[in-house]
Amino acid sequence: MTEFEPCTLADPSSDLTATFVPGAGMIGTSLSDGGVELLGQRRGLQAYVLDHKTMGIPLLYPWANRLSGKEFRVGDTEVALTPGSGGVHTDEHGAPIHGTLAGDPGWRVIKRSATALAAELDFGSRPELLASFPFPHRLSMAVSLADRTLTVRTTVTASTGTAVPLCFGFHPYLQLPDVARADWRIETPAMRHVGLDERALPTGETSEWPQTSDVLGEQAFDDGFDEVPAGAVFAVSGGGRRIEVHFEQGYPAAQIYAPTTEDVICFEPMAAPTDALRRGGYRMARPGEPGVAQFSIRVR
Repeated sequence: MTEFEPCTLADPSSDLTATFVPGAGMIGTSLSDGGVELLGQRRGLQAYVLDHKTMGIPLLYPWANRLSGKEFRVGDTEVALTPGSGGVHTDEHGAPIHGTLAGDPGWRVIKRSATALAAELDFGSRPELLASFPFPHRLSMAVSLADRTLTVRTTVTASTGTAVPLCFGFHPYLQLPDVARADWRIETPAMRHVGLDERALPTGETSEWPQTSDVLGEQAFDDGFDEVPAGAVFAVSGGGRRIEVHFEQGYPAAQIYAPTTEDVICFEPMAAPTDALRRGGYRMARPGEPGVAQFSIRVR
């Protein structure tokens, strides 16, 4: 079994702690409130590193969710993805899913304190990564914990004259282990619902989604959204505890995932909608203009 060095942050004002593992893809593995674990552990860290089975708070990079094919084009650059090479893996339908950095050991810690952690990955120095996403850049993540809030800031800096598409996201698995799933209350902002087909890919159909507050009950979610306003708040609450995910900057799209087979719910911040790398509709980190995105998880 491979061992990885965890970095645990402690909130000086509360019993909240957060743990990230730079050597395993800069994944968040724990958010604990007085010993109560608020992140779904699922199959654990080893399964994430070895088999790309997500848990905790994984980074999905350079694209979140699925692509509808194994080729994409950005300007004059055409890319053909090869499953099993360059970090590319696929879902049960053969669709490339969640990017290429699951469990990647290439992160270098550049700052660490009791309340903050920053790490960087030089994407442009890795030929095997550039084969699947040929846009040289530096990728950095800065996480901090204070006032019962975990903040995650991601910066993409082009390292040549080539702009970098911003299609990444995160997949936080939230749980309220002391409350029955059916009793969880979820809250979502007003946004636009994106219709998905049987492969969980956008159909092109959309509908307005009003601001909601509802008991989860037996509902299941695996739904895509766009037109998420900056500052939007998603929440799950129960048993006197409330967990909020704030889309603070750079995340205009989202996925909500809540299967009936697991006691977890995910409010996934996405820099672009599912399949945007093939369909378009994403921002670019241009030379001299880094792309920045930030979300936070607040525990009340």
